Amino acid sequence: MAARSAPSCHLRLEWVYGYRGHQCRNNLYYTAAKEIVYFVAGVGVVYSPREHRQKFYRGHSDDIISLALHPERVLVATGQVGKEPYICVWDSYTLQTISVLKDVHTHGIACLAFDLDGQRLVSVGLDSKNAVCVWDWKRGKMLSMAPGHTDRIFDISWDLYQPNKLVSCGVKHIKFWNLCGNALTPKRGVFGKTGDLQTILCLACARDELTYSGALNGDIYVWKGINLIRTIQGAHTAGIFSMNACEEGFATGGRDGCIRLWDLTFKPITVIDLRETDQGYKGLSVRSVCWRGDHILVGTQDSEIFEIVVHERNKPFLIMQGHCEGELWALAVHPTKPLAVTGSDDRSVRIWSLVDHALIARCNMEEPIRCAAVNVDGIHLALGMKDGSFTVLRVRDMTEVVHIKDRKEAIHELKYSPDGTYLAVGCNDSSVDIYGVAQRYKKFGECVGSLSFITHLDWSSDSRYLQTNDGNGKRLFYRMPGGKEVTNKEEIKGVHWASWTCVSGLEVNGIWPKYSDINDINSVDGNYIGQVLVTADDYGIVKLFRYPCLRKGAKFKKYIGHSAHVTNVRWSHDYQWVISIGGADHSVFQWKFIPERKLKDALHIAPQESLADSNTDESDSDLSDVPELDSEIEQETQLTYRRQVYKEDLPQLKEQYKEKQKSGTSKRRERAPGNSIRLHFVHGYRGYDCRSNLFYTQIGEIVYHVAAVGVIYNRQQNTQRFYLGHDDDILCLALHPLKDYVATGQVGRDPTIHIWDTETIKPLSILKGYHQYGVCAVDFSADGKRLVSVGIDDSHTIVLWDWKKGEKLSLAGGLIGRKGYVGTLGKNDTMMCAVYGWTEEMAFSGTSTGDVCIWRDVFLVKTVKAHDGPVFSMHALEKGFVTGGKDGVVALWDDSFERCLKTYAIKRAALAPGSKGLLLEDNPSIRAISLGHGHILVGTKNGEILEVDKSGPITLLVQGHMEGEVWGLATHPYLPICATVSDDKTLRIWDLSPSHCMLAVRKLKKGGRCCCFSPDGKALAVGLNDGSFLMANADTLEDLVSFHHRKDIISDIRFSPGSGKYLAVASHDSFIDIYNVLSSKRVGVCKGATSYITHIDWDIRGKLLQVNTGAKEQLFFEAPRGKKQTIPSVEVEKIGWASWTSVLGLCCEGIWPVIGEVTDITASCLTSDKTVLATGDDLGFVKLFRYPSKGKFGKFKRYVAHSTHVTNVRWTYDDSMLVTLGGTDMSLMVWTNEMEGYREKRPCDSEESDIDSEEDGGYDSDVTRENETSYTIRALATNIRPMFGVKPHLQQKEPSVDERPPVSRAPPQPEKLQTNNVGKKKRPIEDLVLELVFGYRGRDCRNNVHYLNDGDDIIYHTASVGILHNVATGTQSFYQEHNDDILCLTVNQHPKFINIVATGQVGDSADMSATAPSIHIWDAMNKQTLSILRCYHSKGVCSVSFSATGKLLLSVGLDPEHTITIWRWQEGAKIASRAGHNQRIFVAEFRPDSDSQFVSVGVKHVKFWTLAGRTLLSRKGLLSTLDDARMQTMLAVAFGANNLTFTGTISGDVCVWKDHILCRIVARAHNGPVFAMYTTLRDGLIVTGGKERPSKEGGAVKLWDQELRRCRAFKLETGQVTDCVRSVCRGKGKILVGTRNAEIIEVGEKNAACNILVNAHVDGPIWGLAAHPSRDFFLSAAEDGTVRLWDIADKKMLNKVNLGHAARTVCYSPEGDMVAIGMKNGEFIILLVSSLKIWGKKRDRRCAIHDIRFSPDSRFLAVGSSENSVDFYDLTLGPTLNRISYCKDIPSFVIQMDFSADSRHLQVSTGCYKRHVYEVPSGKHLMDQTAIDRITWATWTAKHKRFLGHSPHVTNIRFTSGDRHVISAGGDDCSLFVWRCVHMPH
Repeated sequence: MAARSAPSCHLRLEWVYGYRGHQCRNNLYYTAAKEIVYFVAGVGVVYSPREHRQKFYRGHSDDIISLALHPERVLVATGQVGKEPYICVWDSYTLQTISVLKDVHTHGIACLAFDLDGQRLVSVGLDSKNAVCVWDWKRGKMLSMAPGHTDRIFDISWDLYQPNKLVSCGVKHIKFWNLCGNALTPKRGVFGKTGDLQTILCLACARDELTYSGALNGDIYVWKGINLIRTIQGAHTAGIFSMNACEEGFATGGRDGCIRLWDLTFKPITVIDLRETDQGYKGLSVRSVCWRGDHILVGTQDSEIFEIVVHERNKPFLIMQGHCEGELWALAVHPTKPLAVTGSDDRSVRIWSLVDHALIARCNMEEPIRCAAVNVDGIHLALGMKDGSFTVLRVRDMTEVVHIKDRKEAIHELKYSPDGTYLAVGCNDSSVDIYGVAQRYKKFGECVGSLSFITHLDWSSDSRYLQTNDGNGKRLFYRMPGGKEVTNKEEIKGVHWASWTCVSGLEVNGIWPKYSDINDINSVDGNYIGQVLVTADDYGIVKLFRYPCLRKGAKFKKYIGHSAHVTNVRWSHDYQWVISIGGADHSVFQWKFIPERKLKDALHIAPQESLADSNTDESDSDLSDVPELDSEIEQETQLTYRRQVYKEDLPQLKEQYKEKQKSGTSKRRERAPGNSIRLHFVHGYRGYDCRSNLFYTQIGEIVYHVAAVGVIYNRQQNTQRFYLGHDDDILCLALHPLKDYVATGQVGRDPTIHIWDTETIKPLSILKGYHQYGVCAVDFSADGKRLVSVGIDDSHTIVLWDWKKGEKLSLAGGLIGRKGYVGTLGKNDTMMCAVYGWTEEMAFSGTSTGDVCIWRDVFLVKTVKAHDGPVFSMHALEKGFVTGGKDGVVALWDDSFERCLKTYAIKRAALAPGSKGLLLEDNPSIRAISLGHGHILVGTKNGEILEVDKSGPITLLVQGHMEGEVWGLATHPYLPICATVSDDKTLRIWDLSPSHCMLAVRKLKKGGRCCCFSPDGKALAVGLNDGSFLMANADTLEDLVSFHHRKDIISDIRFSPGSGKYLAVASHDSFIDIYNVLSSKRVGVCKGATSYITHIDWDIRGKLLQVNTGAKEQLFFEAPRGKKQTIPSVEVEKIGWASWTSVLGLCCEGIWPVIGEVTDITASCLTSDKTVLATGDDLGFVKLFRYPSKGKFGKFKRYVAHSTHVTNVRWTYDDSMLVTLGGTDMSLMVWTNEMEGYREKRPCDSEESDIDSEEDGGYDSDVTRENETSYTIRALATNIRPMFGVKPHLQQKEPSVDERPPVSRAPPQPEKLQTNNVGKKKRPIEDLVLELVFGYRGRDCRNNVHYLNDGDDIIYHTASVGILHNVATGTQSFYQEHNDDILCLTVNQHPKFINIVATGQVGDSADMSATAPSIHIWDAMNKQTLSILRCYHSKGVCSVSFSATGKLLLSVGLDPEHTITIWRWQEGAKIASRAGHNQRIFVAEFRPDSDSQFVSVGVKHVKFWTLAGRTLLSRKGLLSTLDDARMQTMLAVAFGANNLTFTGTISGDVCVWKDHILCRIVARAHNGPVFAMYTTLRDGLIVTGGKERPSKEGGAVKLWDQELRRCRAFKLETGQVTDCVRSVCRGKGKILVGTRNAEIIEVGEKNAACNILVNAHVDGPIWGLAAHPSRDFFLSAAEDGTVRLWDIADKKMLNKVNLGHAARTVCYSPEGDMVAIGMKNGEFIILLVSSLKIWGKKRDRRCAIHDIRFSPDSRFLAVGSSENSVDFYDLTLGPTLNRISYCKDIPSFVIQMDFSADSRHLQVSTGCYKRHVYEVPSGKHLMDQTAIDRITWATWTAKHKRFLGHSPHVTNIRFTSGDRHVISAGGDDCSLFVWRCVHMPH
């Protein structure tokens, strides 16, 4: 019985002995208050040396292993180990948690460091990638993350002199990081020849980019930038573990036990060798140093802390010591003095004074110690050793008395008998030996009953019995001193035990959780006097239980601090303290025991104390000290909000089902109906399980919620407005304190909270991402800036939000919860509601028993009886409170709850005449109360909203059904009223006309499921759940007649049409009974259904019944006898049906959704004109279909307002309204039907159907190509082919994991190589500078050419460079920071961000490393990177767009979901992200006037997006308004005023959208796809670009007016057959056009003149490259069938020749007058350079020609092909080109060839990497190596010496004449790069 509640006493942590020196570094600092902060186990310790006092921070749940001090030296950050480790930032003065950072690292947090101003914190994880993470710690937000290194990182530091720079070091590396945007980019330190590559253990940053680091060998390495510039050798003789920078200089500490001080330039000041001081010892190793002024703190490996005063450096002061590494198990307390003895695997035994908190004696033994005991007289100390021996020492001088070894295994427990004569020694070999003390420890007996190792021993008070526990959990008893086992339980019954340290036994049953294995409690110790028991377990927890505790699962108080297992726990001799010791953390904790009587005085307990007290929440007991739960509360706690299918899952489900259904053929589906419905009025209020969800707005409207709808009710006009943003049940609602904003939280897998404006009904912010299943409570802070929400997940997560930004400020865990102390005043009750009073400390809470508890701070002050039954709602006023309870009474109180001022009982009698309905019962349970406008607003459990006037009258405003499903619905045959019947056992009549009220209600004996009006409207038939039904008078609801023929639910009931002669009654037991109404007799039974009946309908004649069953059968019966008929499905349509509520059959095949297996259509109803079918389904959707809906998956309009299933839908008699019922949301919704012609456009109009139209979105080769391009990622391409060299400016960055050391397969350079300028010694080339790029990526990118600087410059991209090209001069400058292909580019239009460009690249996003896809934002003029955004768009970023203010950036990914992300690019912060569409998105652009609206277009879709807070909302474009409009593939987007949007399609049309509704189509704006559109901000004119053949009137570029009514076309004079425009931009009087053919053209608006600015190859790869022998010209030949001549000096293309076939290689003749071109098809052509006319051509081979060469004397031409051959031609024989010979036996295809200087030999390199030499012209293979070595070669092309990377591959590279330039040709990027050679000076 006693164990029902936790003990009322308490433990307070008073002292911790120890310091964590092992495996940690740099974890000891002085705070600003001159206190010392460090950590041990799971506790942060703040020690004041002046007062010799410790304070503790206990916010961690496991070992702390890292610590950083904030630059202001008050705040501390600590990081822990664990599966989900977190970082706490806390105040060292108040010990309050400031911030908790979690959910990023795994395994543990190895290092922490604050930046210079303390705003940011960097952490390093212990995971396999050693992730480095930068936090904005105040906001709990991760700013950036990157993989740190493949091996351990030991230290990290911010560069305090350069912002955004960090340095990290560790195993064999040091890295220099740069933080830009959200990207952390490392460069590896270059050790060079200055020092050995070795492990760096610690570092410190200094001015001028200098970094000092301590190495494993004791040297200090000095870095400048990323290069090692010098080393200070032998600074220490072994590893330097710690380096600390302060104002005076640097302190270093090492494994050699020395501390060295250095000045600011790292010149040595002094050395302190701790091993030589009086406290020193051999092997002392320093782990941490901190130097402040003249004090130095030192932490050692062996858990000591020294303080050294610099001028007395040989007298270090030892301020803390603890056990060293190894487990700590031995603990004993002195029997008469406040001393504790501990012994550990470090072989030391130590005696601690509990009063002075100090170590008073220490002795080192030979063996690890496992247990200890002190004899009763306090003279002898016995120690049990790990090797099976035990030693006895004298306590006063630690001299040995005796050493005995009788056992081989460890001694785990020993104890002296209470009379001091015997010592019992328990061993791991499962025996206990008994020794006599006085007889110099002679062995007297042994106990051998156990089968497992001995864990605990206890002596009886009279020393006659011993009880033992062993590893099997067995408890055995022995007689002493002989050791005979006692088997008779009676003998033991009366024994009193001297101590209780056993873990098994009746008295301690309660310490075991109900379901636990037996050995996770390591130690217990009973305090008989205080009747408490303390336990220590494997989870690091010390617990207090009542003693004895007999029932399993007793309640307790728990204390954390130890990290892993607590090995032992003991009371001190006078029960003042509890000592506990940790195994792995080898720390000793001393807890002060505060008995119950002291607790009352303990109101002064420091705040951190209350954290530690867990009261009783942890106990898992079935005995509960709470009184019986009130039935209502019980129901509410048992409600489940889990769903089988969450609406969030629908898109994925649809996708899965679509895959399955791809095979099914689909008929041409009907369009969605022209009608639409609009929510008009909702009857209902969610009171049965929600509280405090009803408020007045400032203008006196009432806001509340029901189902998935937020309702704003105007009581003057009796109208409602709705917030329809939710898609599932709303569970809570809160009103903003200052503005009419409302927050509502809903059910969902990742539930959302919407904050919306009651006036505009627009969402202001949507919060999600931290709750599961649902949000059950929300509340705004007093200033309205923050919002708190509570989830219904198992741990009821609490989240605090900055709701405008949509950011989480903290999560419970980061929020510090303090439990209330009930103290002795009351018992713990279930608290139902709470409110804060007007003084800060006072809080009031209502309980389940009707009391109001008044709290000051966390202590209960008093309770007041307020209601009979639970207090459900409280509301604070300026001068008092108002409460409401289950008793149906509203009470007004004064401001201190002293007296009740007034009560109002909610009764029918008090209802005012203006009420909109009737009270169902007196005194309904009150669930919500709110005050305002002179009234009290009351919400009841029965779903009523009442307004209580202060003077007494009560007005009912809104009501709905009570708890229980509502299924029955019938509309009146000629009046606007309807009837409903529900499981709440009521039948109700509702007025649907303007008065919107409940006209009548009648209670029934049973709940009902169906009802029906007779055709004359006078009678109402109701089917009940017990199988009976009744007919009532429709006006008075009085019984006319009732029957009871069935056992199961009556599911549908119908009068026959006309006179209503028959009544058909369908039941769940599969029968339909037919009654004659007048004679009240059953006249027929319809049999033959295999399952329960769901729907019945009569035909017009009243002769035929159509029936649906639960087995999805559609059956027909003849009335009145009930004979079953078989009617072919074709005929069913032809029959005239009086009503249609069937959901089966051909006519409504289309109403079943794609995911028909998951969701059921529960109801349908056809309008009387038989055109529109309304349906309701299990997911809460109301849908409208065109009738008949044939063919699968009909198109529909769908509406969300109900939450889960819609149980019934009915049109009123004149089709003017649709009435729908929600099953579990108990609401009746009235929708007005808006006919086809009526079109006031409303935003909440519906969504289109499930499956996108089967009609194809159109086809175009370019679009298909763009959609299917798979972008090779360079990081992956490296694996495929070896690629050497890095662009110079990228060198010395992080090498990627898959880099291989360069292995050159090229032959070594020969000794003799003919050079042109023989006399001069050639200067070696030092560097290459990119000077020109010929290329533009137009083939698969768009909108990527823009004007800058008023049209002087243009910006575009190719390969991985951004190019700024001056229009006038043609000079170019480059942005080269991307490491892979750029795919998109945009320019910031806001004047504040002038010339700011964003570019997105491809990448692979496995982790956030350098190869992840990224967006760079940079300044086009100075090429400075302003921000880098690494993103999770796997594969790449395909579209970027800046918002109107320029602060936000939108990006779209190439991942399968085509994710859309919004960034605050300056901070690198991701604001929102969401899957965009399942098919490719081509472009997404912000509206030019908005920061929150944008539009995305792509394959068969256009979506209109809104950014609300951190959430993206999207709406599909609606086509239904225009006849035969179909969703095509959309390619481009532009914007007009008044929310107009223009999208260009694949067919050449342009769609014009108003909001998200299609309002016009500009047909054939172009003849082919419209690829590009541009909105001019200046004047609103729009440019479009498409794919067209140039014709007289048409052109591929058109300029339109603002509304796309008129246009002017421009021709591009490119000479192409079709022009395909990929990018347009408009400047002053000029239009800039980028084409598919890689041209960039400027078109004049006035004269339409074209000027081609940029030319390039259209298709790669570019294989052939040849430099002119003497001039700065070069030729390129590519896959696109062209050979082009380029001029480097004039920066342009001079000429091009179309060859008609892909070219593979080109070569100039030595004089430069001829060019030979080898083709892919085996042909080769010789052109004359002067005229570019063909001189001759020949095709002797069928495969590609790989290389072609003129001999140096211009006589021979050698042609090498992939047919393993080289052919020779003699050019002097004229253009017939007959082959004179060829080289034989070439082993593989030819790659390259070189002639010798005398034209007599040819060297061939082949595919098998061999080189062969042949004679010219005979073709004979030369084998003689000495002859080969004598040849001088004219040229030398070693193909395998690449050194600069373009895009995935560089295909060719050549020097121009005089080695002035290097030209490189790209593969896939179709670009030519010209690099200027920088030669070394002579």
